[in-house]
Amino acid sequence: MFPDGWHLTQDVDDFLARAGDFLRSRPALHNTPLTDVEKLRTRGAAGHDAEAAVFGRLESGGGVVAILYLTPRGRLGLTPLSPERTDALAAHLAGLGLSPAHVIADHDTAGAFAESWQRHTGAASLPFWRTHLYRLGTLTPPLPRPEGQGRMVGDRDREQVVRWCREFCVDVGEQPSIDLIDAGSWDDLRFGDRHFTFWETPDGIPVSMAASTSLVGGMVRVDPVYTPARLRGHGYAGAVTAEASRAALAAGATDVVLFTDPDNPTSNALYQRIGYIHVADFAGHRFSYDAPQAG
Repeated sequence: MFPDGWHLTQDVDDFLARAGDFLRSRPALHNTPLTDVEKLRTRGAAGHDAEAAVFGRLESGGGVVAILYLTPRGRLGLTPLSPERTDALAAHLAGLGLSPAHVIADHDTAGAFAESWQRHTGAASLPFWRTHLYRLGTLTPPLPRPEGQGRMVGDRDREQVVRWCREFCVDVGEQPSIDLIDAGSWDDLRFGDRHFTFWETPDGIPVSMAASTSLVGGMVRVDPVYTPARLRGHGYAGAVTAEASRAALAAGATDVVLFTDPDNPTSNALYQRIGYIHVADFAGHRFSYDAPQAG
């Protein structure tokens, strides 16, 4: 039995051996840590990242009750924590001299950590991301169904996938991903390991796209869903999302999830119509270490 408190390591296999069951215990809520840690594991095994990521688990009462991971690019991911534990973690990480670029977590944990991090380090924080998390209940394909059919993307579709991913990033203001696409660093992009589905018209013209993560911990996340502006309003997004969701269930997923923009009532209503149920809200806060401190 390990003593209560945070245990940090750079050994992802040891981390997963000790914290994997905890991550898999709530695959919908833990969907981002599941996919991020798996990507770090596979990239580390391939020798990609010169600087190793940091992984941590919080032990309490003989079990794991929370985890963290800090990627080489500075992304700090957290599972839900109480305000007291969040503040203690911020003090602990500050004492170790770690400097995350931003934090991603459920809404309350992300906000509490940002406040604590500013208090312990003087780093200013700026909210840059907020989202609703939905989990698929009973899949209900949209009616009326638009003409056409879904098709898994192949190598010949690479150019269109990259172009549509860039257009999606422009729409949502995801500048780091735009920079990676423009630099030709597709494998470093968060979309680089996704499985893509097109919705095509009866004459074989792609009109919408949905991507999904690989199955990990029983979970698949659908992300992103994109329809070019000139083609919206025809039901293509709902059809391709339903198709990607069906494929995830067929692959054995017990939890199919997606994130939505809270300021887009159209997409939120769409996903609810095809069977997605709101689970939680998430947020991201970016840190600035060169801002003048108050006082």
